[in-house]
This record gives sequence, structure tokens and C-alpha cells, in this order.
Amino acid sequence: MDLDSANEINLKDQALFNSYFQKFPPVTSEFTFTNLYMWRNFYNLNFIEWKEHLLLFSRNIFKKRKEPASGNKNSLYFFPPVGPNPTEIIISLFKELEDLEFHRVPETITDTIQNNIDYQSLNLQILDDRDNWDYVYETENLRTLPGNQYRQNRRWLNKFLEDYDYEFKILTENEVNLVKKLQLEWCILRQCEDDESLKEEELAIYDALDNYSTLGFHGALICVDEKCAAYTFGEMLNTDTMVIHVEKAHMDYEGAYQAINNLFLKNNFKDVLYVNREQDLGVPGLRRAKESYKPLRMEKKSIIYRKT
Repeated sequence: MDLDSANEINLKDQALFNSYFQKFPPVTSEFTFTNLYMWRNFYNLNFIEWKEHLLLFSRNIFKKRKEPASGNKNSLYFFPPVGPNPTEIIISLFKELEDLEFHRVPETITDTIQNNIDYQSLNLQILDDRDNWDYVYETENLRTLPGNQYRQNRRWLNKFLEDYDYEFKILTENEVNLVKKLQLEWCILRQCEDDESLKEEELAIYDALDNYSTLGFHGALICVDEKCAAYTFGEMLNTDTMVIHVEKAHMDYEGAYQAINNLFLKNNFKDVLYVNREQDLGVPGLRRAKESYKPLRMEKKSIIYRKT
């Protein structure tokens, strides 16, 4: 395998990536072209087609930002392969390459790889990656917030609806600058300059918004007095599930997070059964917020590495 022939991700690669995702529908939030494109610089992502699979990897993420499970910062960072037999490709790569790890690996792959004849001889180890498990919800529950379990969510939503003279808008090219202005204000208030992860997220969001028309995701915003109070964007992940990539609200507007979540789903993706709201990254406040919406299930992910 010649990894030197791999390419960086560019907008012109969208059709290729989408062809793989249509043939092999993903279950985890990482695998949409929008998500991979907007985060490509954070991971320094490269891709290559190998044995009818799409491989995405980074040569230096462990040297710059993340801690390797194996302890070896020279390891290559791989996402799980996209194709007809990802388990066999993972085994093949561990045979061909010495220092590598696979991250964000869904349960469907980890269940099968443990039964592979080469799993023990390659000295492989699977590590739960709880901070990156995806939260998956029934869409109808997020639209209607039924019963006592959603009482607090309904209270914040109703407070926003009653307190503010708001306008809900579907995102178009005309509103992108309004959204970017809110993102800038949000980052100033959250002091993104002092938090590398928030700063990198801000850059990723701008990258997506600057290419809104080409990437083709769906979004919405809520305006109060011609000022953007909240926004969100997402897209279809597979045939019955959509994924929310970003959701932000100005802290001056109480209930704005609950409002944008609710109104977006009431006005978009009306036939979609499930909503993937991505991971909590181990952030306590984010975990509490995501758990408050009572997920139907978690899409579990793991790290596969070689024990030394």
C-alpha cells in the first residue's frame, strides 16, 4: 500500500465520497462529506481508495492534538474503512502497517473483528470511546416533547416562544452572513481564543458556511429584532436518520437552544424517523444537555489498536 499517493479532501471529491456513502450507508455522524470537509484541516485528513474501500487517515493528529491509545505518537490515525468489508480491510492494514490505530469504529465492526481469526495473533485491543458515542433520538419526540420526561425542555421552549417576537428562517445563501455574525459573537462570549477545541470548531463552521451552496446541507436560524439568536445545520446520514452537525444560540436569549432544535425539526426532515445529534466529547454540560432529550439509543464507537 502506497499511502504517499493519498490526497487531501477537496470540494471536487464530494461526488466520490457520496457514492461510497450511498452504497454503504453510515450509522455514525462522522461519515458525511460536509462533516469530513469542514474538519479536514483539524485532522489533516488524507484519503485513498484501496481494495474497493475508501480510507481516511491522518499522519500527524497524534503529534498535534490527540493522545494515541497505544501511546505511540508516530501512529497513523484511521477512520473505519467505507466499503463492502471493513473488518477485512482493518485486519489487512494491521498486517501491512506497524503503527496505526482505528478511531470512531462502530459496534457493527468491533463485534465482527473480535471473531476474526487474526484478531489475537495481531495482538489487537478494543477500547470503548464513550466520549464519541453518538446520541440518537426519535424525531417525533423532539418535535412534540411528550410527557413528564420532557417537562423541563418544554418549559424552556415555551419561555422562548412567549418572551420573544421571533422569526424562524430556513437557511439560504442570503442568511449565511447573519449566522456567521452570531457565531463570532458566540465565540467572543465563550472566549474561543483561549480554548483550542472551540477555536478549531469555529474555523470548521466558517469553512462549512463559506461553502454552503456546494456542500448542500440544510439549516435554519431564529431571528429576534433582525438579529440572529440561534442557528443550526445538518443533513441526511442514511435513509431514516438525519444528523445535526452544529447548533448554537446566543446566551442572551433564554430557551433559544430548545427553540432552534424544536422548530428546525418541525419545519425540515418531516419524514425522518431518527435524529443523530453527534457526541458529547466528554464535556459535562454537553452530556447533560444531550441526555435531557432522552436518546433512544447510543451509536457506540471504539478505538482499535495494537497492544505493545
